[in-house]
Amino acid sequence: MADLVYPPVIAFARTMFRLLDMKITIEGEEHVPADGGAVIACNHISYLDFIFCGLGARPSKRLVRFMAKEEIFRHRIGGPLMRGMHHIPVDRDAGMASYKAALTALKGGEVVGVFPEATISPSFTVKELKSGAARMAAATGVPLVPMVLWGTQRFWTKGRPKDLTQRGVAITILMGEPLRPQRRDNQDAVSVELRTRMTALLDRAQREYPQAPAGPEDTWWLPAHLGGTAPAPEVVEAK
Repeated sequence: MADLVYPPVIAFARTMFRLLDMKITIEGEEHVPADGGAVIACNHISYLDFIFCGLGARPSKRLVRFMAKEEIFRHRIGGPLMRGMHHIPVDRDAGMASYKAALTALKGGEVVGVFPEATISPSFTVKELKSGAARMAAATGVPLVPMVLWGTQRFWTKGRPKDLTQRGVAITILMGEPLRPQRRDNQDAVSVELRTRMTALLDRAQREYPQAPAGPEDTWWLPAHLGGTAPAPEVVEAK
């Protein structure tokens, strides 16, 4: 498919990365195939995650087609951009159409990006995953690549004011060994394994992150188990 919109959007994003002096670390990029279909399953901690998830695939020269909620496609600015980049709208009242569109993209050799937690995780841990990513990979015979992001929540996340102009923020993007689910597999079990791998990657990203909160009032972006004030997973689930 023709990509007239995606390249200039990427160029703009890279310019912003430089202007804001972001400290971006990408590891495991070899796990994103250089050609053919693939599903990238990424954790979700920020409204900007799709930008950095897509960045993780750029060393392989791949453009990621994200599955995103249909409301974004109705936005007067975001909508034309999303359609121009050939992202896939998800209507939660008619989910089968978006699922079939993703399958078509995968069979056509595209990389499809999915946030299998479905919503941002306020605890900054990996929530229980929906099985859609595993089912799509199994149905099309493509690899399922686990990816995690860390640091993106510091710019803009749920329940916090956005701060898009702060400089020098470290962003970590890690990818792990792909899963290769088959049609005969139990896709719920595959999703459990996917979550295990994503959790291990996220634990590593958090442990090796090169920056610390500036003070007690800045610990909101750390999970509770690391001494931060983000709500613990059990607290979020109880709400």
